[in-house]
Amino acid sequence: MIIRKKVWPRTISDSLSMVFVLVIVPLMYWFGLWIVLPELYKNASLLYMLHFVLGTFIMMNIVGNFTYTVMCDTSTLRSVVPVSTAKAADGWRLCATCESLSPPRSWHCNTCDTCILKRDHHCVFTGCCIGYYNHRYFFFFLWYLFLGAAYAFYYGNFFIWARIPFEFPMSIIKIVFPLAMLSFGFDSSMDQFYLLLYDVSAVGALYTAVLCIYHLNLILRGVVANESNKKDFTYDMGWKDNIREVFGERWYLTWLLPYIKSQLPHDGVSWHHLCSKND
Repeated sequence: MIIRKKVWPRTISDSLSMVFVLVIVPLMYWFGLWIVLPELYKNASLLYMLHFVLGTFIMMNIVGNFTYTVMCDTSTLRSVVPVSTAKAADGWRLCATCESLSPPRSWHCNTCDTCILKRDHHCVFTGCCIGYYNHRYFFFFLWYLFLGAAYAFYYGNFFIWARIPFEFPMSIIKIVFPLAMLSFGFDSSMDQFYLLLYDVSAVGALYTAVLCIYHLNLILRGVVANESNKKDFTYDMGWKDNIREVFGERWYLTWLLPYIKSQLPHDGVSWHHLCSKND
């Protein structure tokens, strides 16, 4: 993997979004494994240990895939492009900003200030673009965020409603405005803080579920966001080959850990052979 030279976000919004992820993910890990589970299971029980291992496995994948997504250079700067291979008919074009040739399926990102190979979109939570070489890590980052949030929400239900009595309408207000209740001193108890984390897990599970479905649909159809909007399915090779294009030759193992090597089919620069198969 080629490392990006500048990994910190370039905008305030990206920085704040990344800081949010870097703060809330460890908090949810702490809340689930050190607060919720000990209340539901005895520390020495086998079920507690199984849940602790599973939660740690999810956390490792969130952190690992996030790190690889952010660190991986997926820009056109990593590739030496022979001028002789660039043909306008094949989708090559000159990027006026980069003052260099941009391969097919590559677009310039004003935030990252470079052209991205097979650019899907710019992610504010990672502060970088999602392209050919980090697409795999981004998707599994989303997937494990969903698993972690859904897992925390499920067990948070048993913990929260066994601990906090429901009193209408105050309980509704506390659930809907948990941060406001804490910030303005209406309820600064630890139970209210736990309720805030419970709400975060619920919203996080729904939000990441929608993102996972959306991006999996793009992967299976062999398109990136821009191509999907234009209904351009030039590079759709069928769902099996589309999966290999993103997750590599060992696609069936990549869900386990981000550290598992899985060679991508090609370099993300030359797409002519895919067009030829569709002709």
